[in-house]
Amino acid sequence: MNTTALPSLRRRLASMLYESMLLFGVVFVSEWLFSTMLEQRHALYLRNISQVWLFLVIGVYFVWFWTHGGQTLAMKTWRIQLVTFDGNAIGFKRAVGRYLLAWMWILPGFAAAWATGAKGWMLILIPAANVLLWTLTALLDPDRQFLHDRIAGTRVIGVPDQAVKSKATV
Repeated sequence: MNTTALPSLRRRLASMLYESMLLFGVVFVSEWLFSTMLEQRHALYLRNISQVWLFLVIGVYFVWFWTHGGQTLAMKTWRIQLVTFDGNAIGFKRAVGRYLLAWMWILPGFAAAWATGAKGWMLILIPAANVLLWTLTALLDPDRQFLHDRIAGTRVIGVPDQAVKSKATV
């Protein structure tokens, strides 16, 4: 497999950072709609339902973009694309599976912090250690793919500059 088309770890992490800024807007509008429609007057009122709502909204965001071209807005900016191991487009089931597996970036760290009764800085350090360990899984993979991609049967590839230019001229 041609590894020159693989984006660097730095580029993928930069795309994730940009994605988080875009998701801030999506989450803000979604939570505003939720709280307005359900007349939420206090942040703790319907909190669990609100969290499920946001989980679904974020899931719809990612699954829709991944199944419609393999790129979210941030991935288009950073010229990276999500495909299957053999280079095909991502199907719905695979996209949902990848979305659920991607939560492994943070959920084990939060669960460990909760299970140990962490207080103060440990509430930040334990999940941060989880993120660091998950990031390091890419270094163990021959194609430098993250563990959730390997399990989901997907891979992140680079999009050549030519493809970006040819789409812009159409």
